[in-house]
Amino acid sequence: MKSGEKLVLGIEGTAWNLSAAVVSMKGVIAEAESTYTPPSGGIHPREAAQHHSANIGEVLDRVFNTASSEGVLPEDLSAVAFSQGPGLGPCLRTVATSARALSLTLGIPLIGVNHCVAHIEVGRWNCGMRDPVVLYVSGANSQVIAYRRGRYRVFGETLDISIGNALDKFARYVGLQHPGGPKVEKLAEPAEEYVPLPYVVKGMDFSFSGLATAARDAFDAGAPLGNVCRSFQETAFSMLVEVGERALAHCGKSEMLLVGGVAANRRLNEMLSLMCEDRGARFDTPEDRFVRDNGAMIAITGLIMLENGITTPVEASAVNPNYRTDEVEVTWID
Repeated sequence: MKSGEKLVLGIEGTAWNLSAAVVSMKGVIAEAESTYTPPSGGIHPREAAQHHSANIGEVLDRVFNTASSEGVLPEDLSAVAFSQGPGLGPCLRTVATSARALSLTLGIPLIGVNHCVAHIEVGRWNCGMRDPVVLYVSGANSQVIAYRRGRYRVFGETLDISIGNALDKFARYVGLQHPGGPKVEKLAEPAEEYVPLPYVVKGMDFSFSGLATAARDAFDAGAPLGNVCRSFQETAFSMLVEVGERALAHCGKSEMLLVGGVAANRRLNEMLSLMCEDRGARFDTPEDRFVRDNGAMIAITGLIMLENGITTPVEASAVNPNYRTDEVEVTWID
């Protein structure tokens, strides 16, 4: 162990991706993952949890073996962090049980991390941002967030399903395998024609359920799949850009950070970048490895919390599948 460095093990397993990582503030020392892929349709919580339970030992072994090759042993760890929520209950419980066992065995603090806040913190850490407006877009969440008075406040969010869920639902309907978002993006790239689809923004909130249905109906009516994919993206992303720009103006901030699995979409990045350039704001997205669900984001957030004196007693470590972003007391930002 390097003198004076705090090291945290983070375990992520809110949905399809089981991942673990050991980090210091300087970077990721070791990481490993195992991904649950449903044979058909979407994610089945019980099957995903069974996957996590069957593979978590092997994932942790790989992380510890890699870390030991870098001179970091389990007894060098300062804490173990885990995704406490939001997420699929059976998956969360599997990860929490392993984290508690490690914490008790190694005699180190346990830290329950909000999955959404972890996406923000790994993005701020990786991109070097101080106080951004955050557009958080994933399979389960779509929110526009900014820090204000000790919490990450949700300025706008989806009224029904997330953008990632909407893309996946449409993709499954037209026969594309999970995850559907990247496949929709690929089909959209060469398409040139726009198919009219509903654009639903209500104040600072947005809605994607009707958009997904309208895209399905357009496909059934004979519109080429590529054109429907392109139109789906252009419409949904324009809604997100509009609300993101309004939050920038309202909060008076000069940074915008895009996080969550859908942040890997190049077209969404392009649209937000152009908007921020017009406003004189800095825009950035974390590296792809930190965009999707990963153990490093849990570990980094756990490390930040540890350095600010925040740990989780075992008796308070029950998972919370509905753990909201704005429930977390953010004491580490000035």
